Amino acid sequence: MPAPHRLRVPAPSAPPLTGHLPFADAPGAAEPIEVTSRWLTRGGRPWFPVSGEFHYSRFPAAGWEEELLKMKAAGVTAVASYVIWIHHEEAEGRVRFDGDRDLRRFAELCARHGLDFIPRIGPWSHAEVRNGGLPDWLLARDCTPRTDDPAYLEPVRAWFAAIAGQLCGLDRAHGGPIIAVQIENELYDQPGHLLTLKRMAQEAGLAAPLWTSTAWGGVRLPPDELLPLYGGYTEAFWTEADGGWPDTCRKHFFFTHQRDDEGIGADLRPTSVRGGEPDALADRFPWATCELGGGMAVSYHRRPRVDAADIGALGLTKIGCGSVWQGFYMFHGGTNPAGEHTTLQESHATGYPNDLPVLTYDFQAPLGEHGQYRPSYHELRLQHLLLAEYGHLLAPMESVLPERRPKGQGDRDTLRWAVRSDGASGFLFVNNHQPHEPLPDRPETSFEVEFPCGEGTLTLPSTPVTVPTGAYFCWPLRLEIAGLRLEWATAQPVCTVDVDGRTVLVLAATDGIAPELALDAGTLASVRAPSGDVVRAGGRVLVTGIRPGTDALVEVDTADGGRVGLLVLDAASARTLYRGVAWGAERLVLCADGVVFDHDEVRVHSRAERPSVAVLPAPKGELVGAVREGADGVFTRYAVEVGGLVEVPQVSVDLMRPAGAAPAPVTGVQGRASVPADKYFETVAAEYRVEVPEGLPDGAILRVRWSGDVARAYVGDVLVADQFFSGRVWDIGVSRLPAGSLRLCVLPLADDAAVYVPEEAREGLGRAVVEGAEWVVVRRGVIR
Repeated sequence: MPAPHRLRVPAPSAPPLTGHLPFADAPGAAEPIEVTSRWLTRGGRPWFPVSGEFHYSRFPAAGWEEELLKMKAAGVTAVASYVIWIHHEEAEGRVRFDGDRDLRRFAELCARHGLDFIPRIGPWSHAEVRNGGLPDWLLARDCTPRTDDPAYLEPVRAWFAAIAGQLCGLDRAHGGPIIAVQIENELYDQPGHLLTLKRMAQEAGLAAPLWTSTAWGGVRLPPDELLPLYGGYTEAFWTEADGGWPDTCRKHFFFTHQRDDEGIGADLRPTSVRGGEPDALADRFPWATCELGGGMAVSYHRRPRVDAADIGALGLTKIGCGSVWQGFYMFHGGTNPAGEHTTLQESHATGYPNDLPVLTYDFQAPLGEHGQYRPSYHELRLQHLLLAEYGHLLAPMESVLPERRPKGQGDRDTLRWAVRSDGASGFLFVNNHQPHEPLPDRPETSFEVEFPCGEGTLTLPSTPVTVPTGAYFCWPLRLEIAGLRLEWATAQPVCTVDVDGRTVLVLAATDGIAPELALDAGTLASVRAPSGDVVRAGGRVLVTGIRPGTDALVEVDTADGGRVGLLVLDAASARTLYRGVAWGAERLVLCADGVVFDHDEVRVHSRAERPSVAVLPAPKGELVGAVREGADGVFTRYAVEVGGLVEVPQVSVDLMRPAGAAPAPVTGVQGRASVPADKYFETVAAEYRVEVPEGLPDGAILRVRWSGDVARAYVGDVLVADQFFSGRVWDIGVSRLPAGSLRLCVLPLADDAAVYVPEEAREGLGRAVVEGAEWVVVRRGVIR
């Protein structure tokens, strides 16, 4: 039998530095926010925030509130958003905060639903926006942008004053949601200018306990003035078409203590200019992130595909590496607004090295540009439930790496794992997933974790297991649950809920690994398991043979007279689990569809005519809008009544003009392939017509299956949607459009075009065809 994978936890480090940074919450603020050198605190308790990026100006304002509730249901605690200058002041002197640009209303909605808000105020944002967000009129001036040039700072000062006017009274001093303000973006070599911008923002009236800056690329920051935030993506659209999977992305699937990612934004950094030393700030600041890849955009020359497991494995690995703030970019996709004078996307035409779609900024995010739920949403929610429950324990825990680690980024044979520990307890992390190059099964795997100061050694599981290819998980080590000590488990802790005076811990099984629970015998009086075996040995009670599911509840009476339940869900069911306050109590809801909690309502978003939810604990009385169907293990299942039941018509797709020969390839900045000129969509593209019927419910989507190079949709001559082909379906939010005819124009790709598309999709590039389409109608059920 192979030896266990061994790790020795060192003695706890000295206490972190405190009071060394000039960050302070507003006097009298509820639960004041502070920063130590290793973690953040809120109300004096370690705090592990989860932030998600959602650009309000890229989504219809009428839908903001429901989308924010979707993010909250996914465990996002703070919403970050670029305040994109060109979206608000495309014409000089006419600053717009109306409609979809209503920054104040967006921030107020965050506050209404208990979400923190982080405005990223620029002035340069990047965000794949025209000029990085700087208006054309500003660039036409005789000034040097992104420097302390007075001719540049003058309009910036006015812009910051406009933002401050919108956010007046929403700071922490007034009970508002703003916990942080980001200055600039990806400016790595001008610490003096960053400090100037911070001072200008403060003088304008902006206030927050945290002032932040992106910190990748060996950034140089003004000392102790800005909290450095890091990132890491599973893929990149900004690298070369023929460059393969970038090493700067590959490294994020290993457990390391390197914070910096020198690859983000590298296409915009001159190679002759370098920032400071990578991770030079690690001794004074905690490891916080703002741009873990929730997906990835596509550029014309490079169109990566990102899967849910890629995003889930990246997120979990970063927690194991030592992150104390999970920040995702993007968490919600969007659509570029139509410019009054120009299109507003990043492009070769504005000197940027990447051509982006004119409109879509879907980003393959957990919530798509039309609010679509993606599998990655459920992957991340599972992790965020863990952080909501145990983030206060995890944040102070240090990441420890085993002695035997992968020898380099090409090592696919060495198990990737780490432990976060406080010296007496902890969490064990394993990642056996990476994109593009699957990692093999790991047979005969077991672990030996030695704790310091006489705390002993844990060896788990009871018999070695095979860690399947693609698996990633977190196991608890000496976790205290209402008087019971769970020595270890081969299932991932998710969250707890009170059920009739019993604290129930939910754990998620990993497909292919039998769940086991090892309990400290000294903390329990009795154990009852519905399935499996209960064996006492060596001061522990081992529960094996558990068949995970909604009925796999191990009941424990603790030595101090308490009652604890350990519910082991199967992997699929665990990814349908939500937790929220509903009908007067905190409850768990199992639902394969989308669920949001809104005070006394639970709303279900589903394509089904009669969706189903299971609730624990079930409310005592009857629910309005749902019919009780009976028990589902320890849950109670309900059928949900949905509104908007209309007959969804078939989609008629009529070919009006077949495609001609593909346009000859053209290159632009850095020799990269450029999007074909607009004229080809009227002369060469295949053209199809789709009739949009009246009466489609709000949120209806036309889902198009197609092959080709670039597709655009028009109402008359107005561009309303677009996409670059990467093998994905094309979702068009038709409920935002008037009824009538929709023109779909599809270009083929020339054989010699220097464009990267995933291998499984390449055969479709030379064609220009719409293969089929359907209406996707998501109905809403309201349970009261």
